[in-house]
Amino acid sequence: MTKETIRTILLAEDNEHDIELTLSTLESFPLANRIQVVRDGAEALDYLLCRGQYKDRDCVPPAVILLDIKMPKVDGLQVLETIKSTPELKTIPVVMLTSSRQERDVVRSYAMGVNAYVVKPVDFDQFTEAIRQLGIFWALINETPPSGSPLKSAE
Repeated sequence: MTKETIRTILLAEDNEHDIELTLSTLESFPLANRIQVVRDGAEALDYLLCRGQYKDRDCVPPAVILLDIKMPKVDGLQVLETIKSTPELKTIPVVMLTSSRQERDVVRSYAMGVNAYVVKPVDFDQFTEAIRQLGIFWALINETPPSGSPLKSAE
């Protein structure tokens, strides 16, 4: 795999404990993907749309977005809606990684185009195994459309 084909994993999560566990798990096996953490929905959109503090980043879309539903500023469902309604972003795989088991969240997420919905296990071993499997599937096994031209800034 060349450097150009190894895309970032975007983790949109506001819970520091879940961030630490996710990073630790993903870094414990040989993924070449860099992991970018954003701590609220507004920051996730800034990253994806290459604006604000991310306006100078290489605007190649991430390989996958791990997205929490309940985040400050802009919630995960609003982020998902923006992703799926923006032509340059809509083919990025999005995995809702959330503690919400509410049927309305699951149904709404799929209706809006989420690729997978994973409820975070409370048990440490189950949580790390779920993250390991997500990382392997979405970063190594799943084929995504080529990144093509970098995104243009939405500003």
